[in-house]
Amino acid sequence: MALHLQKLCVGCDSLDELRGWQEERLEGKRRRGEAPEHVHVTRVAPKRTAELLDGGSLYWVIKGAIQARQPLLDLRVQRGDDGIERCAIILAPELIPVRPQPRRPFQGWRYLPGADAPPDLADDAQAAPGLPQALAQELRALGLL
Repeated sequence: MALHLQKLCVGCDSLDELRGWQEERLEGKRRRGEAPEHVHVTRVAPKRTAELLDGGSLYWVIKGAIQARQPLLDLRVQRGDDGIERCAIILAPELIPVRPQPRRPFQGWRYLPGADAPPDLADDAQAAPGLPQALAQELRALGLL
């Protein structure tokens, strides 16, 4: 089973806002002639790289809950202008909404075992086709879906 990462999306209030931030960064890279790839840089590199790159995703915690994931494509060493090595997490372009799962604040990133990862919302749509997302969330909170 895949191993994942979870990371707080500090300063972001919604999945749409995260999507907008990422699009702005991509557009800036295109203007500068850089490779238009989604990169998130962290100070500490994960040690379990092989497990993460075997189908893992980065799960974004927004406003106290895991709300989306992005598949991991690569982990690269990146040296900053200050000479310090960091880890560049290369992400797939698609943000995949997941069933919200509460999370307390934490620093940096944390491993997330595959068994603990929330399912994609697309799986919920198949379970209850045509149900508005807000209603599905309320039904889940009540334990009815």
